[in-house]
Amino acid sequence: MKTTRRLVMTAALCALGAGSFPTWAQDAAAGFPARPIRIMLGFPPGGSTDSPMRVLAEDVSKILGQPVVIENKPGAAGLMPAQLLQAAQPDGYTVGVIPANLFRLPYTGTIAWNPATDLRYVIGLTSFVYGIVVPASSPIKTMDDYVAYAKAHPGELTYATPGAYLAQHLAMEQVARRKNIQLSHVPYKGTAESLQAVVGSHVMSAAETSGWGPYVESGKLRLLVTFGEKRMNRFPDVPTLKEVGIDIPPPSAAWGLAVPKNTPAPVVRKLHDAFKQAMEQPGFRNALAQYYMEPVYMSSERYQQFAAESTKREKELLDAIGFVREK
Repeated sequence: MKTTRRLVMTAALCALGAGSFPTWAQDAAAGFPARPIRIMLGFPPGGSTDSPMRVLAEDVSKILGQPVVIENKPGAAGLMPAQLLQAAQPDGYTVGVIPANLFRLPYTGTIAWNPATDLRYVIGLTSFVYGIVVPASSPIKTMDDYVAYAKAHPGELTYATPGAYLAQHLAMEQVARRKNIQLSHVPYKGTAESLQAVVGSHVMSAAETSGWGPYVESGKLRLLVTFGEKRMNRFPDVPTLKEVGIDIPPPSAAWGLAVPKNTPAPVVRKLHDAFKQAMEQPGFRNALAQYYMEPVYMSSERYQQFAAESTKREKELLDAIGFVREK
């Protein structure tokens, strides 16, 4: 009898909780935000992710009426924020910048959570443009020269990236396999560091995001090739990988924002709406333009779907290049 009464009380409490949750969630959104919001970013200050995000954060703070603060959490190939979100309170006050290489992490690292299901995706913001650059003083003038040098000097041609197993790294692995060459990978902690390394000739080349644009225009670096489906408007004379006979799928390059999994939907919606409004303003567009990027919007629902699709696609890519995770 006591057991039956206890089960009835438990069921009643569960039903009460289920019925009251939407009201609680609406109340949470109504008062949100009541204090500063922090955005964790997995790269050092400067570079093609940090700079536009700082402009965006400033505009969002004006929209929401609370400070929006960027916290740099460099290391782990830009993935530290996603990991830290797993332990953060699901209240909307902790947001993480999510690079596309997160969806590769289940296969290249060891995690006890799933990027496709254990984060709440808020909004997709933009997409990187990738390319291979060399110092302007390099004797390597074209991608054909690059391949020829690598064949003549196996393992000696170095290239920088902002981290191991990022899209740039895996794309270069595919290039090496397609052209039967040996390259030497030198990972750095972020774009700013890897570009400084190639500008200073500490490495012979870099496979990087379009943060190289200003260096190319100023004559410090030479852009050999880009990884996209079509040539860049700013550099119409530079061919794509496909045009030089290296037909590999363009690396996934989209990035955006996420919050902890159980963040209430009304709070996510309020964040989404504020960031969407801010990303449509001139400040963000101009900041992206400095790195030769444009806004690439994804709604919360589409970004969540993109996460699931990308997680599946990354496994297919790794399988295709014969990747084996080190134990």
